[in-house]
Amino acid sequence: MVHWVKRHCTQCNLCPESGAQRSGSLHNDGDKPVNISRRLLTGLALATAFVGLSHAQAWPNKPIRLVVPFPAGGGTDLIGRELTQKITEATKWNFVVDNRPGSGGNIGIDNVVKSPADGYNLVLGQTSNLAINATLYEKLPYDPVKDLTPVSLVASAPLTLVVATNSKFRTLADVIAASKAKPGSINFATSGNGTVAHLAMELFQREAGIKLMHIPYKGAAQGINDVMSERVEVYVSSIPTLLGHIKNGKLRPLAVTSLKRVDDLPDAPTIAESGYKGFEAVTWFGVLGPANLPKDVVARLNTEINKALQTPALQKQLSDQGADVLGSTPEAFGKLVRDDIVRWGKVVKESGAKID
Repeated sequence: MVHWVKRHCTQCNLCPESGAQRSGSLHNDGDKPVNISRRLLTGLALATAFVGLSHAQAWPNKPIRLVVPFPAGGGTDLIGRELTQKITEATKWNFVVDNRPGSGGNIGIDNVVKSPADGYNLVLGQTSNLAINATLYEKLPYDPVKDLTPVSLVASAPLTLVVATNSKFRTLADVIAASKAKPGSINFATSGNGTVAHLAMELFQREAGIKLMHIPYKGAAQGINDVMSERVEVYVSSIPTLLGHIKNGKLRPLAVTSLKRVDDLPDAPTIAESGYKGFEAVTWFGVLGPANLPKDVVARLNTEINKALQTPALQKQLSDQGADVLGSTPEAFGKLVRDDIVRWGKVVKESGAKID
């Protein structure tokens, strides 16, 4: 940068006319340029660096939005709210839980993918919208590997098959027998096509040699109401979604999809012990941000999430809902997503599962 200063300056008290001493660093006799670019640029660079550093250190200085790609009241929503509440208690950060359901969770995920990668837009994804939908949908609006930054796994949960308390089906064997007697006459509902619950039941039908009729809903609430009123015969979902209704005596579990029984449902046998050895299907939940989320933001979020998951209070909250606390590094979470895209992609193709 070059500054030109006229000798006969009337605006500066350092000019000869003012009677004050001239500054050789800023003024020269005649109309000669004085190059002060090095000093000025150095000062500007330091100032810019200081402002940038102050901004980075100030994160977060406004509410962090956590998108839940399913309706309020479901298992994913409950986990998201309990996690953010615990982090808020420890850090005083402010969170806003933003429910954006639809399209098997794709709408909520896509919303975050298209949001600024500034640490203020996160999503609580899970197996269906991160691993299954990659194969289930012919044109997914996002790439779950390239368009998202994994932050941390949070929890996992097995599924449970439930019926109304007064249902004629007392055991899983009753459902199998009725279906074999009249294939396609028994229905089961889930929160949508291509969810873990849907594909788990596709696997189970193949294992059991039966044919059930699938009824997909757009979320858990309506499906739960319909099974309680016996308009739907069997409902399948993650345990956190259904546990409260089971404990209230409105629903009765027939089986769980984990390899071992769930502590909160000790009387519900596993599908594996019901004659289908090795059968397992669980859903996991994790926090992600848009692609290219700054590494320092990822590291800080990961630290606070894992700290929260280690607190006895949150562990009890999640356990009471039938969820297993996980936690992870960003790298381990990313590997799980990639591995499960392959695993569930095979199931989608072999089962012929399709979206509406």
